[in-house]
Amino acid sequence: MGLLRTLLFIALFYYGFKILSRIFAPLILKYVTKKAEQRFGGQFGNFSNKQEQKTEGEISIDKVPKNKSSNSTIGEYVDYEELD
Repeated sequence: MGLLRTLLFIALFYYGFKILSRIFAPLILKYVTKKAEQRFGGQFGNFSNKQEQKTEGEISIDKVPKNKSSNSTIGEYVDYEELD
C-alpha cells in the first residue's frame, strides 16, 4: 500500500507541476525579461544621452585601438601552381 501511495504522489506532483508551469511560465518569463531590460537599459542609458548632447561636427574618441605588430617569424608566402 505504501508503494502505491508513493507512486500516486509522484504522478500527482508531476502532472500538477506540468499544469502549473503552463499557467505561470509566461508570467515568470515576462517578469524576467522586463527586469533584464531594465538592467541593460540602465547600463546603456548614459551612452545614448552622450550622443544626443554632442553638437554637429564634434569628434570624440572613446577607445584608442592597440597597434598590431606583424610577426615575421611565421614564415613567408610561397606562390604555387596547380598541376593537372
